[in-house]
Amino acid sequence: EWTMKTSIVFLLCISVFPGFSQGRVVREDETGFAECNVFFPGQVPPEGFTEPFHVKICQQYNKEPRFATLYSTKDKIPLYSAFKFTKPAQSEEENWLVEPQIDDPENGLHEMVHEADIGGTVANLGANQALTSDYVGSGYERGLLNPSVLNEEDFQVATYTLTNAVPLSPALSKSWHRDIGKVVEQALIPHCCKMDHLYLLAGAIPSSVRVKGKVSVPESLWLAACCDAPEGWSLGLVKKISDENSLADLTVRELEKHLLPGVHLFKGNCGKDKQSQEKREAVLQAVSQIRSGEQVETSDNQETKDSGWVRRVAGIIATPFIKLLELLIYIFVELVKFVFYFLWLVVKRVVGTVLDGVYSLWNGMVSYLKAVSMVLISIPYDLGRVIINIFLGFLQIVRDVMSLTYRILSIPVGFVLHLAAFPYHSICAIPSVLKDMATGIGGTFSLVIDATAAVLHGFYYLAGHIVKRFVPKGSSDD
Repeated sequence: EWTMKTSIVFLLCISVFPGFSQGRVVREDETGFAECNVFFPGQVPPEGFTEPFHVKICQQYNKEPRFATLYSTKDKIPLYSAFKFTKPAQSEEENWLVEPQIDDPENGLHEMVHEADIGGTVANLGANQALTSDYVGSGYERGLLNPSVLNEEDFQVATYTLTNAVPLSPALSKSWHRDIGKVVEQALIPHCCKMDHLYLLAGAIPSSVRVKGKVSVPESLWLAACCDAPEGWSLGLVKKISDENSLADLTVRELEKHLLPGVHLFKGNCGKDKQSQEKREAVLQAVSQIRSGEQVETSDNQETKDSGWVRRVAGIIATPFIKLLELLIYIFVELVKFVFYFLWLVVKRVVGTVLDGVYSLWNGMVSYLKAVSMVLISIPYDLGRVIINIFLGFLQIVRDVMSLTYRILSIPVGFVLHLAAFPYHSICAIPSVLKDMATGIGGTFSLVIDATAAVLHGFYYLAGHIVKRFVPKGSSDD
């Protein structure tokens, strides 16, 4: 009953609530990351990640791709997440999700869901991915590779999935999100003339240190950026886990050497032959200013400043209308949610009442039929048992009478027999006694005679021995 109710609520959430997250594990026979290939230059994902435990995930929300993730089921962390910069929004409340298809491809779930909503419905949950319980009490936070601060509201929810998180200390997690946010907003975006042509890869290098023996703690975090617009450029950044304030810049080729052998992050090295060295130096200078804590100048010339001023004015004018539209949409969505929720409660109550009544009626009928059947079956059984008990009681009475009669009769018979046998036994014993007395007297005389003969023989032997000892041999003839 609990599973059925959970499934119904789950289906309603998918159909009614627009904020429900979705994701898809890409099959091996699909090219790249399917719909999420748009997050890579030329729609070509990085090459060289070919281990069998590397799983491609197209992270979706509202049935639209939001970012792509390559996940390691061996280390239980993502190796990289690919995304594009969108309009930042205020941070949403953390609401963590899991990808059930990584652990159980046959479960029939085709979207990213809340871990608490699939208890007992997914086989081997946590065998190939990290769960919330792996972080509880470990001292580590679930650090996002694709930071939520770089995404607008519709994208932020999708980033709070455990397939986009790595174990980080609270200080390091805060430092990583702060530095990446500043680098993207103040150094990368201002120097890429087409914002939708800026491709970002945020990744982690696993280490042998594991949280609770399961989830690998990364030895370093990295970011690779590619602007493939005219006057394009590419850049790599590395932050070591041992130093939360570190942020080293390097080329994409140098970054690739820190990863697996044969790895290529961007197609054609992000147009290496056409890269603008001047743009790259400007980006590096901005990154250097961010490391030193200086305020970065976000425009290259007066034209950029003017266009930014126009955008700000237009934003100020349009903001009230946008907010009003958002409010109306929010009210409409809430009304729809309330109507569906109310209808669901009514249907649930009516159906529950009907089912409870039918169930109670059925239980009553079954109990009544069971009681009647037991009574009907017990009647012949009880009757037979009474008859048998009466017969056994009669036999017991007969046996007791016969036993008593035997005991009464056996007393005088035994006494008479013993009394009659007494003279016989007494008279017949006299010859035997006389015989035994004669045998005893004869034995005594015989013993006396044998003793006397033995004494005389001893004296004779002693006298003969004395004579032989002291009488000379010469006179023995006399």
